[in-house]
Amino acid sequence: MREKTRFSLFREAACSTAEKQASRARGPPPGQPDQHQERLPVSGQTAFCIPAGAHPPVGAALAMAFVWLAVFLVAFLVPVSGLLPLDHDSYPIDISDPDPPIKNLRMEPERKRLTWDLHGNVSEITCFINSKAFAKARKSTYCSIPDLSCQATNYSIRVTKGQPFSTWIQYPSQEGNPRAAAENLTCWVHDVDFLTCSWAVGREAPRDVQYSLYLENLDSYEKWPCSQYTADEQGTNVQCRFHNISVLSKDQTRFLVNGTSSGSKIPCSETSDRLAKIEVLAAPNVTSRWCNQSYLFMQWQVKSHLNDDFKYELQMQKGMEPAYKEEVYKAFLELNNPGTYTVRVRARDATFSHYKPWGPWSAPQHFVCEDEEGARLPVWLTSLLIALGTLLIAMGFVLLFCRFSVMQKLFPPIPHMKDHINGKLQNGRTMTWDPDQDSQEECPVAEVQVLGET
Repeated sequence: MREKTRFSLFREAACSTAEKQASRARGPPPGQPDQHQERLPVSGQTAFCIPAGAHPPVGAALAMAFVWLAVFLVAFLVPVSGLLPLDHDSYPIDISDPDPPIKNLRMEPERKRLTWDLHGNVSEITCFINSKAFAKARKSTYCSIPDLSCQATNYSIRVTKGQPFSTWIQYPSQEGNPRAAAENLTCWVHDVDFLTCSWAVGREAPRDVQYSLYLENLDSYEKWPCSQYTADEQGTNVQCRFHNISVLSKDQTRFLVNGTSSGSKIPCSETSDRLAKIEVLAAPNVTSRWCNQSYLFMQWQVKSHLNDDFKYELQMQKGMEPAYKEEVYKAFLELNNPGTYTVRVRARDATFSHYKPWGPWSAPQHFVCEDEEGARLPVWLTSLLIALGTLLIAMGFVLLFCRFSVMQKLFPPIPHMKDHINGKLQNGRTMTWDPDQDSQEECPVAEVQVLGET
């Protein structure tokens, strides 16, 4: 006798169960049924009775396969998935507790604090903004908020050491249709003195919507309203420009766009950043350039009210050779034996160079450094040489005057007498002799002899 397979055992058990349930439901059969006749279950049964020795139909086999697959998934995958921890950082968890350790979670906007009342023994609490951890609680009773947003934000706290517990609030409460707020708010500093912010009208904004922008210093809370708006065809403000950024704050700044409408409330839109980080530097201004057959020099300057540390990119081409680029931190270029060169330069902030783009290129500078006679010194170098020469000449005169003055004091001139015989002066120099003046040196005269007169 052949050994029964698992399928045959399952078939016989299912058929036996189905037969018993059918007999109870319909009562005794009117006649003796054929032992090898296929029996179909009553409505609602899932067992399929197949005559002994026969193969199951294709549809029954597929149904059994799906049944076994469902049993496998329920028996194995569900228990395993129940052991896997959920990613509870992706959303706040609120665990129901009749006596929670934390109550009355609230926001204190004046003090920029998320605070609560503690009613249990909790050792550590972590605060989250939109499900992202940002701080550990201080004294287990509050967290300082670095920046309160004007948009509805989820603030949650979670016990990280102690009995698990979490709760959350939304602040400020959502008012109006979020799709009516200004979209794609972008701000940048450009052309040294200008700050421009642009945005798009909300996709579901009412027809009479109007937007206004102002800046706010997040440290001092000083505010600056927009000084010049640009509107679209419907008259809705979509751009703002400030003409003098030197009067604005260089600290962290909030750019906030409020909306108004006669029929509904319009939520705000905002972004924040430092002006120095959103500046697009202007093209460098070439201040000096000259060259000859052996040397080329070019100097430039970048103006900015917000940055003073720059890096530069030079694009250089010698004659008809392919152009190449070079990054430098100095604001001048020196080349030996240059020949014919074309150079242009652009700049960006060295502090935030890892993400800030390059500014625009300067105008190309063409150098033809083959004529030695046409070489000219730069104005600043010529002025320096003139000033240095003038200084050297003045110092020479001073030294010369001092030298003769000192010599006369150390070696005064000796008076000479007239030679009456030859009629000439000794050494060609005379000096008035005053016999009445006391001489510094008394010389005794023994004899004076007059030889004659002329």
